[in-house]
Amino acid sequence: QVQLVDAGGGLVQAGGSLRLACVASGRTFSDYDVGWFRQVPGQERTFVAAIRRTGGRTYYEDSVKGRFSISRDKLNNSAVYLQMNSLKPVDTAVYYCTAGRPILSSLRTTGGYIYWGQGTQVTVSS
Repeated sequence: QVQLVDAGGGLVQAGGSLRLACVASGRTFSDYDVGWFRQVPGQERTFVAAIRRTGGRTYYEDSVKGRFSISRDKLNNSAVYLQMNSLKPVDTAVYYCTAGRPILSSLRTTGGYIYWGQGTQVTVSS
């Protein structure tokens, strides 16, 4: 079992930055790929970014490429971060971290993951 706690959300003006953190307890992230998804009320949860457990390859949703960066804490492998720069109002959502072992075709789907954090609200004002 892995428990995930995600944090770091808040209110920021357009163009600003936030850094989200996902901290694992119970087990480290060494055995899992880690992703970030986001959800707007009334809409489905959608893929934002992911990082593989081996090799550290990263994947991004097209609208966040060049603005967001996902990374692992290589020292203890119990934290994953999502650095969000040049934020836009359309980035406003609840952000969830997740862990699992998705195959490539499932990497960008919620069904590819097992464990989920409780979510952290990101609000970008115009």
